[in-house]
Amino acid sequence: MISEATIKELIRDIPDFPVQGILFRDITPILQDAKAFKQIICTMCEMVQELKPDVIVGIESRGFILGAPIALELGLGFVPVRKMGKLPYDTIQAEYALEYGTNVVEIHRDALDHGARVAIVDDLLATGGTAKAAVQLVEELGATVAGLSFLIELKFLQGRKLLQGYDVRAVVKY
Repeated sequence: MISEATIKELIRDIPDFPVQGILFRDITPILQDAKAFKQIICTMCEMVQELKPDVIVGIESRGFILGAPIALELGLGFVPVRKMGKLPYDTIQAEYALEYGTNVVEIHRDALDHGARVAIVDDLLATGGTAKAAVQLVEELGATVAGLSFLIELKFLQGRKLLQGYDVRAVVKY
């Protein structure tokens, strides 16, 4: 198991990205280190498996990088939640606020079975807006959110408040 301190050493801080005043937590150094990447996927698999999901939903784009290998490791299907205009089939949408603006995410209308238990995976929990939008999409399709799993949580932005009532897990916290 990889320690939280080691993970934090691998996460690169990029000031003023994507806009001035934002400190971006860059996970690409983790992805470049095969051993660390594998250990993080194993750690997140353990967290997600406890939720007993039927399917993994990953949020664009780093949620794909983490969610897809978790789904494969657990023998589950993977469903993408993407930014507006990126999915080719009939979709439903949810709008959300970011620290630096607003955006819209979508999911295919037929992506989830009614009553399916879903684990939502992403790299970062900040204000919770993107995750809450994914929750809304999952529930609009009649599925159940078993929980949410993140590599990083920025506690000072209080994203958990927006996700009250849901099982929220994070590997490292700032």
